[in-house]
Amino acid sequence: MNDTLVADRGIALDDFARAVEDGLSRNQKELPCRFLYDAHGSQLFEDITALEEYYPTRTEAGILRECSGTIAARTPAGAMLVEFGSGSSVKTEILLSALDRLAVYVAIDVSRSALDEARDRIEERFSGLSVETLVADFAEPMQIPGLDTAPAGGVLGFFPGSTIGNLTRAEAEKLLRHFGETLGPGSRFVAGVDLKKDLGRLLPAYDDASGVTAAFNKNILNRINRELGADFDTRQFDHEARWNEDKGRVEMHLVSRGAQTVRLGECEFSFADGESIHTENSHKYTIDGFQALAAKAGWQAQEVWTDRDNLFSVHELVYRV
Repeated sequence: MNDTLVADRGIALDDFARAVEDGLSRNQKELPCRFLYDAHGSQLFEDITALEEYYPTRTEAGILRECSGTIAARTPAGAMLVEFGSGSSVKTEILLSALDRLAVYVAIDVSRSALDEARDRIEERFSGLSVETLVADFAEPMQIPGLDTAPAGGVLGFFPGSTIGNLTRAEAEKLLRHFGETLGPGSRFVAGVDLKKDLGRLLPAYDDASGVTAAFNKNILNRINRELGADFDTRQFDHEARWNEDKGRVEMHLVSRGAQTVRLGECEFSFADGESIHTENSHKYTIDGFQALAAKAGWQAQEVWTDRDNLFSVHELVYRV
């Protein structure tokens, strides 16, 4: 095994352990949502996206098919598409199919294996396109190769999937400004943003009848057991999706069935009956609300597209700072 990989794995485990111990020590216990996505968690999320209740993925894909031609018409020859948190890059192919004058696609993700798989697939399908990959945390400072060679108006950022919704409003504004500073003045940005809607449609997307989302949420406890040696009994925790009206978000929680104690190394964490671990947020926006947030980060709204039921939105922005 490569020594660097072993070292990286050790660093990752240390980060995971610190985050778990810190989160479980808080009055409102919490776990960072990024740890939901180990290999099994990522597969479960892919399963979620195919569920009838989970509208965002298919709805966003439909919007992108409708608006990609308009986006492409504003994109000059020799342009560069930069995707933050690209993952499998499946939705990206909808844009790439329309961006026939694109010169370079840059995929940024923390997973080398996901990047390699996506690069191979995209290079095979789009033979004339240069595909670059960058292993990085998109929230951290980075240098994108070849950015200064793109023509005027030819840098296009892409951030689909309503990932922005996992962040608080303050965090989202900070990230949007970071994207603008990374891409530069005059760059354009396409973002997927989930919209506020009736709770009867919203909450089932995070608590499906077949229990896939529950398994996805509980998987983080299995991961803590497996990787950190804890003794969570996942049967003693229930998945719960809650709407927080004040903060405009769906929250995922794991709720303790009765009083219990969980051990993690030399630490013990006590749970009262009904006490929860907060694992993920999904903030929902109005169109005006998101555009106002983007404006505070230096982005000017250019156009927005929605589906006929106004479930989801795709925004095109221009960085003016």
